[in-house]
Amino acid sequence: MLTVFWEWLDLAVRWLHVVAGIAWIGSSFYFIALDLSLKKRPVESGGGLPEGAGGEAWQVHGGGFYNMVKYLVAPARMPDQLTWFKWEAYTTWLSGFALLVLVYYLQAELYMIDAAVMDLTPWTAVAISIAGLALGWIVYDLLCKSPLGNNDTVLALIGFVFLVAISYGFTLLFSGRGVYMQMGALIGTMMVANVFVIIIPNQRKVVADLIAGKQPDPKLGMQAKQRSLHNNYLTLPVIFVMISNHYPLSFASKWNWLILAIVLVMGALIRHFFNTKHKGGKEPWWTWGAAALGLAAIVWLSAQPATPLEEAALPEGYEMAEVENVVLSRCSMCHAAEPLWEGIAVAPKGVLLETPEQIRAHARAIETQVVRTHAMPPGNITWMEAEERQLLAAWLAAGAPAW
Repeated sequence: MLTVFWEWLDLAVRWLHVVAGIAWIGSSFYFIALDLSLKKRPVESGGGLPEGAGGEAWQVHGGGFYNMVKYLVAPARMPDQLTWFKWEAYTTWLSGFALLVLVYYLQAELYMIDAAVMDLTPWTAVAISIAGLALGWIVYDLLCKSPLGNNDTVLALIGFVFLVAISYGFTLLFSGRGVYMQMGALIGTMMVANVFVIIIPNQRKVVADLIAGKQPDPKLGMQAKQRSLHNNYLTLPVIFVMISNHYPLSFASKWNWLILAIVLVMGALIRHFFNTKHKGGKEPWWTWGAAALGLAAIVWLSAQPATPLEEAALPEGYEMAEVENVVLSRCSMCHAAEPLWEGIAVAPKGVLLETPEQIRAHARAIETQVVRTHAMPPGNITWMEAEERQLLAAWLAAGAPAW
């Protein structure tokens, strides 16, 4: 029952994380699109906007019309009812951190640590991870508050270099899966900290000034808008990282940090297209071509196998039992009808690797998970040798023969 409880707890928290993420991403995309689509009211339409308003947008949805008006700083008086958009962000991060603990911190030896990279203890890996989240936010926040923050383009370039550099640094500490987990958690932490530390407090200061009858500082809104725009451009890369743990060609490639760098650029290009479109400017269709080139580069990088396939050749007198012995000794403690690994009650994804027929049936997955990448065994927990991977590569190169 304890295993069943943990399995359902994992699913419940993951469900909450996805639902909250949808709500946060949806509101982020909506308000950026709304902000960019605001227009001044033409004189022939009945005159100007209310005092302090910078633009309006008319929208239709659900059978009704909406007239959205944005005030550059704040309205003349505090409205009776005010909706705050913050709980979506907080719930997304809290549920994400809970998943981080359940999946990665409590199973660090499987998903975070790779002894071939650095032989860390589980608690050391967890401490490095938490310190990395805190340090990453501090550096990013200082960059935004420095003179670099006065130029959005320069700040974006420096921020990009920072993220790429820190992702490469994590490849020297964690497994490939752990690197992507850490980067997703870091970017998500930066995004929610923008809401918690900058955006909401600045809005509260504006509200307090309105109640006190003071004129709010315009810089508060400008700072909040800058951080909100950062969140908007980081959203697509975060989603990629969230789903990438199902695709080892991304996280387990030796070029995983470079793949992530390209994804950051692709996400920014796609958001730039839609943001420009919402603004009413000429659609920059070139961004899709550039994103396609980025995807082609990612495919090429991920196709470079960790264990060479082309030069692999089966030894003379090869027998299927040799491949079977490698798989049974290194993989079957999890991929079995009755897994031996503590905490695993059912073979991951229902993949069984106990007979020659089962092994041959999953030859394609073995190529992706064990040869082209070293995603399996996770963290190389069972110490699969290079010679054993080479044997599997030769077997695959020969067409995965039965004998």
